[in-house]
Amino acid sequence: MTSVPAAAPLEVTSKRGLVRDALRRHPTMIFGLVLLIGLVLMAVFAEYMGTIDPQALSPIRRLRQPSELYWFGTDMIGRDVYSRTIYGARISLIVGISVAVLSVAVGLFFGLITGYVRLADTLIMRVMDGLMSIPPILLAIALMALTKASLENVIVAITIAEVPRVTRLVRSVVLSLREQPFVEAAVASGTRFHSILLRHILPNTVAPLLVQGTYICASAMITEAILSFIGAGTPPTIPSWGNIMAEGRSVFQIAYHIILFPGIFLSVAVLAVNLVGDGLRDALDPRLARRM
Repeated sequence: MTSVPAAAPLEVTSKRGLVRDALRRHPTMIFGLVLLIGLVLMAVFAEYMGTIDPQALSPIRRLRQPSELYWFGTDMIGRDVYSRTIYGARISLIVGISVAVLSVAVGLFFGLITGYVRLADTLIMRVMDGLMSIPPILLAIALMALTKASLENVIVAITIAEVPRVTRLVRSVVLSLREQPFVEAAVASGTRFHSILLRHILPNTVAPLLVQGTYICASAMITEAILSFIGAGTPPTIPSWGNIMAEGRSVFQIAYHIILFPGIFLSVAVLAVNLVGDGLRDALDPRLARRM
């Protein structure tokens, strides 16, 4: 008689226990994750959610109130606000995720170098300090003023505004790790520079970067909406939540729905990402985990 059959139920029980423990400890993160997955699915399968061409014009049906035919109403030139809002989720999610990935990657590179190489710290951090002295939204507006309105330029402009904060975060982690005994032991044993960074320091930056990345994603979606709202973001031909709200502000008193529904979706998206970020912070911070 072997012990193999008895191991399977224990393994299943253990997995179920982990799921229950995660739900109990971080219910808000699970809720935010469900919301975020729902938004991603909505953006990916927008064509199959009862939408029509978001650029289709129908002047005879302009400024229709929400109804069974037009769930979110129509705008000033008869475009379906529901379709434009659903397709607008793609722009916000693309901008948020792209900016988060790019700024974390670039900030991680500069942070590792500045935290471990003193000469690079002096040169690079002065540039980062100069960029941080400018509010991110103003820096993004200035960068967009130098280029043409496009989705790619919006991503680049917001990324440049977010990189200094990631760099400073990684630099602070590296400075604290550089004096740790395991790093000093690696240096004393003749370990190469890149091996120390990749094997001993980089793994310790993953947790704070994951949390910071979620906040950057939420901030980037808001910044993109602001840029589009003031006409410095994506071109009007691309439906985004900021563009839709900008087009509806002139008729807000008689067609509030043009601003209301994109604003709700933007708020839900930002809330979902922030809830995931808060849950990751609680789960990855050992001090908070001990308290819980």
